[in-house]
Formats: sequence, C-alpha cells, structure tokens
Amino acid sequence: MDASAPARPLFATEDPRLLDDLLRLAAAAGVEATVAHHAAHAVTEWNRAPAVVVGVDLLPALARLDPPPRRHVLVAGLSAHRHGAEVWEDALRTGAAAVLSLPADEPRLSALLTESAHARAEHAPVVAVIGGRGGAGASLLAIALAGAARRANLRSALVDADPLGSGLDTLLGREDAPGDRWGDLVARHGRLNWSALRSRLPEAGGIALVTWGQGPAAEVPPAAMHSVLTCAARGSDIVVADLPRGPDPGADEALRRASTVLLVVPAEVPAVFAAARTAPRLGRSARDVRLVVRESGGDVSAADVARTLDLPTACRVRADRGLLRGLRAGAPAAPDDPRSSPLAGTVDRLLSDLRSASGPSAADTGGPSPPTPVPSSVSRPDPGDPPHGNGGRTR
Repeated sequence: MDASAPARPLFATEDPRLLDDLLRLAAAAGVEATVAHHAAHAVTEWNRAPAVVVGVDLLPALARLDPPPRRHVLVAGLSAHRHGAEVWEDALRTGAAAVLSLPADEPRLSALLTESAHARAEHAPVVAVIGGRGGAGASLLAIALAGAARRANLRSALVDADPLGSGLDTLLGREDAPGDRWGDLVARHGRLNWSALRSRLPEAGGIALVTWGQGPAAEVPPAAMHSVLTCAARGSDIVVADLPRGPDPGADEALRRASTVLLVVPAEVPAVFAAARTAPRLGRSARDVRLVVRESGGDVSAADVARTLDLPTACRVRADRGLLRGLRAGAPAAPDDPRSSPLAGTVDRLLSDLRSASGPSAADTGGPSPPTPVPSSVSRPDPGDPPHGNGGRTR
C-alpha cells in the first residue's frame, strides 16, 4: 500500500449483497474502501483503516482471531438477518460500538464513512449541559459557557436539544431573529457544511444558535442531531448543547456525542435526590460526566453533593441574582461581564478547564469508551430507572 495514499475504511465481508450496500454507501460518502473477504485479511488491515465495518458473516471468525482494540468499529448485517446473542458477544470481542441493520441504519453508517474521509480533521469539544432537576439553571449555564467562548474569541455554537423548553433564543431575546430552526434542519440529508449552515442560523452576539421554532414540540431524529453536532464541531472551537432531563432520542444522541457532560445540581436535598435519578443514565451514555454545583447557602455542601452522586465536581456557581431579576423582568440572558457577574467569572475558568482537558469527541470514537454494542434503534431500559419520564418542562 502506498504510504502517501489516504487511508481507506475497511469492509470485512464475503456476503455479496451486504458488500454491494457498503460500497454504495462509501461511494455516496466520496470514499474508496478496502475489502477483506477473509478474517485473516481483515486483521492485517485492522489498524491501518480509519474505520472498520465487519459483516455479520465474518464476525465469528474475526472474533476468534482476537483483533487488537481500536476505535471506529461497527458490525453490519442486512435486515433479513436476525442478530442473536452470539452476535452481540462476538461484537464485544471485536470492540464494535454497535451492530447495525441495513437499510434501517444506513444514516449512522454513512456518517462513519464520511468521518473516515476526514480522519485527520480536528473536532471541537462538545459540552452537554443538563439539569439535575427542573429549574436547576442548566440553560443559563449553557448560555454563559457560549458567552465565555465569545469573550475568549472562540467560535461557538449553542444547540438547544430540549424540545419542551422555552427556547434558548427566547432566553437570549432573539426569538424573532431570522434563520433556520430545527424544523428546517431535520429535512436535510447528507453531510452538512458548517460555513453554509451557520450563515442560515439565527445568532446572538456572534453565537450561532440551533434552536426551535414556535409551536408544538417536535422530535429531532438522532441522525439529524448527530449531523448537526458533527458539522458544528468541525467548524467551531466549542459546541454547547442544552439537554432535557427526560429521555429523548435526539438528546440521547447528543449525550453519546458529547466529550463532557455537565450535570447542574443545586445544593439542596430534593435536588440531589432528583439528580440521583438522572446521573445513572448519563453515565451509561457519556464517558465524562461532571458536576456543576449551584450553591444556595444551605446545609448541603458541594462535597456532600459530589459524594452522594459519586461524580467529580467541575465547578461551584453562585446564583446570579442580578441576572435572575433581569430574566424575570423579561431581559435577555446575557451574563457577559466577569466583573459584575459571578456566573460569568466562574464559567470563564470552567471553559478554560474544559478546553485544556478535552480529548477527542465521542464522534471520533463512535461513542463512549469503552464501547458497548447496542441496537441503534432500540433503547434498553435499566431496572433502576424510574418507570415514567418527566413529561413536563425540564429546565
């Protein structure tokens, strides 16, 4: 192989129908692939390829060869094939992030192939912010982080992933700003270009906003969330996503995509109990979950919160009373001056810590590390989860 030639994704299968589908998707992504018709050939190419797709037909033989651990491994099969427990076991042995069924899971596979064509491109960190209980201040922290990035002369994108919230554009006083909302974005297909997309988004003081239109809540498909976050991470220095507390397909994809998740918890006993219901789900989907403790001056300390939830503390914040008064009076949320806003000063330091500590985003790894294969279209409930999600507003 020419060492100067671009690396190619590896397809390991001898199923002609599956290979036809894989090659079609590769052509659509603009990449050429290396094809291995035998497990031994796949092992020789295993570490060279930016991405590996293993057909269910070669999966058992490849698992027996015990290939070295690596990122960007998926297992794929046709929808006519039934994937039993032995498939999941072999997928685990190869380090696969998921077992996909074609054609249903073609968008996820297409995204991986597109990523492999740009394997050397750097991704900005994606920071997801979620409230430990309703009204915890997660949306305000997300806005403040984007504002800190602007003060640091960083290109930032602020993504509203909460379909039941009031909208980040509303909190920023930009609900009437022209530009595309989620309803316009979910209809688009294929790889997005950030420069072109950003020019069509509403913005607030230089911050690009991906947010909702007015009217009833609508679900964002996981593929659309993945495409937007990946696109934003390619063209920005930091992406901040505001997530709902309750399970949501698009928000769950944002969790998997995040390099860091910040769980905002007021230092109050009821809030800690509520956060204890949310934290396990975050830990299953994200590789780096940290606490932001909102101090209230009560008997519960930040150390108590961290010890109870068994999570590291990213920072402690105080209530920004001037900002809260402004919000209640209808003023836009704009904590911009660290000298007059306790929140702004804290998030400046938090932003610096997040950027210095962030490694590759989860999109670079295909999910949290180490990966656990799960059906991409099925969410497995956990016995410890509450039987019902929060159906109300989750801020």
